Amino acid sequence: MGNYVNPGNSGFTRIRKNVYVDKSGLIELINQTVDTTRCLTCVSRPRRFGKSFAAQMLSAYYDKTCDSAILFDDLAIAGDPQYRKYLNQYDVIYLDMTGVIGETSMTDMIPYIRRNVVRELTEQYPSLKVAEGFTATLANAAEAAGNKFIMIIDEWDAPIREAKGHPDLQRKYLEFLRSLFKNSGMTSKIFAAAYMTGILPIKKDGSQSAISDFWEYSMIKPGQFGKYVGFTADEVKQLCDDHDSDFKKMKQWYDGYSFRNLTSVYNPNSVMKALFNHDFDSYWTQTSAAESLIEYINLDFDELGRTIAELTGGMEAPVDTNSFANDLVTFRDRNDVLTLLIHLGYLAYDEETQKVHIPNEEIRLEFARAIRQVKRDDTIRRIRESDRLIENTVNRKEEAVAEQIEKIHEEEAPLYYNNEQALRSVIKRAYFSYGDEYLMFEELPAGSGYADIVYLPKKRSMLPILVVELKWNQSADGAIAQIKNRRYPEAVKGYGGEILLVGISYDRNAPAGKRKHQCRIEKYVKQS
Repeated sequence: MGNYVNPGNSGFTRIRKNVYVDKSGLIELINQTVDTTRCLTCVSRPRRFGKSFAAQMLSAYYDKTCDSAILFDDLAIAGDPQYRKYLNQYDVIYLDMTGVIGETSMTDMIPYIRRNVVRELTEQYPSLKVAEGFTATLANAAEAAGNKFIMIIDEWDAPIREAKGHPDLQRKYLEFLRSLFKNSGMTSKIFAAAYMTGILPIKKDGSQSAISDFWEYSMIKPGQFGKYVGFTADEVKQLCDDHDSDFKKMKQWYDGYSFRNLTSVYNPNSVMKALFNHDFDSYWTQTSAAESLIEYINLDFDELGRTIAELTGGMEAPVDTNSFANDLVTFRDRNDVLTLLIHLGYLAYDEETQKVHIPNEEIRLEFARAIRQVKRDDTIRRIRESDRLIENTVNRKEEAVAEQIEKIHEEEAPLYYNNEQALRSVIKRAYFSYGDEYLMFEELPAGSGYADIVYLPKKRSMLPILVVELKWNQSADGAIAQIKNRRYPEAVKGYGGEILLVGISYDRNAPAGKRKHQCRIEKYVKQS
C-alpha cells in the first residue's frame, strides 16, 4: 500500500467506526460507468458536504491490495448484483490535491505527483517499464498489472482556488489533467473509471470545459448523484430519532438545498456537529468558506447589494448560471457572483424557476454577519435603515414604521401593488437585517388561520415576538382585528416574552397623495 497508489481502506475504516450514513449507493452508479464512454465522473459540492468521505469509500471499495468486504457487506451496495464483481479488483490512484499542495509548492505540484506515483508504481511492480511520458508509464503499469486503474481525485479544484491569481499555474494544472483524460489513445488504455470531486465544476477554457469528456454533476445540475453527497430528510430524521434531537430545529437550521426530484438536502457536517454538540448553531463559521463571503458580496456589480439585501430578507432572486467560468476570479456580472455562491453552498438553486434563496438559518446568520462587514455605502445604509425599522417596531412607533416602509417601497420596489404578496416582498426587504435577533416564519399556522409573517426572537434575544399581518386595500386596524379574531398569538405564546401585533396596510384606492402605508402596533393581552 502507498500514499498515492493503492492507499488501502484505513480511511473508510475510520469513517465506519463513527456514526455513518450509508452512501454506498454511489458505488453502484460508478460501477455502471466502468469501461464505458461515461467512465469519467466529476461531482462538485460545497465544503463539508461529505465529498472526501465518498472519495475514501470508493478507494476502499476498488483497491485490490486490501479486503474490504467487512466494510461493505452490511451496506446498501451489497444488494447490488455487481457488488462482488468490482470489489477490490483494481489498482487505485488516489490524489488528495489539498494534501499534495501541503507537501510541495504550487510550481512543483505536477512534477511531485508524477515522481511519487511512478515511484510507488515501481515499488509495487518492479518490472514496470518507466517511459519518458507520465501517461505512457501509466499505460505500461496497466499492462503489467493486467487491469486498468480507478483514479480518484479529491479536492480536484484546490490548485484552481489556491492559484486564483496565477493563471499560468492554473493552465499547467489543467493541461496535466487534459493529458490524462482527454487523450483518446491513452485514456481508455489506462483508466477503467475516474472520479473527481471538489467545490467547483471543471474550469472552463473559454466557453468550454477544459476537460470536456467528464460527466459533471454540480449543485446546479446534480443528476442522479443528488442524494449521495449531502443528507436527505429521511436520513436526518433517522439520526434525530437515534440521538434524541429535534428534527424540526434541524430542518430549520441546516435544510434548504433542493435538487430536481429531491426537495430536501442538508449539510452533513453541520447536522453531525449539532447532534454531538447538542446545540443548533452556525458551524459554517468554523470553515474557511465563511472568510470568503465578505469578499464576494463586496464586489461592486450593479444591483448586487440590493439582491443580497433581498436574499437576506427571505426573498428569491433570478440568476443566469450559464456564463460562470468555474473559478474564483472571473466575474462578469452579478449572475457570476450568485452562481459562485451556489457552488459554495451559500445559496440554494431551484433548477425549475432558475432562482436562488438562502437555504437555512445557519447560512442566513452567516450572511447577516458578513453584510455588516461590507464597506459599500449602499449596503451600510440599508443595514442601518433596517435596524432602525426593527427598533421603531419594537418601540411601537407606528408613524415612523409606516414612513420607513413607504421609503423602501418607493426606492426598491414597484410603485404599484397588485396583491398582498407584493406588499409582503416590501416588508421582507424592509426587515432584512432581522437575522441578528429573529427567526422569520411565513404563513405560520396559527389559531384558525395562517399568520402572514412571524418574527420569533432567538434564544439569546430579549426582544418581543412580532406577529405581522399585511393588508392590501384594507386598513391596518383591520389587520390587527384579523390577528385577534383568528387567535394568531396562541401559536407563539409558548415561546415566552412579550408579543406585539403589527398591522401594515396600503390603500390603493385612497385619493391621490394619500396612498400611504399605515401601521398599527399593539401589545398582545390575552383575553380571559
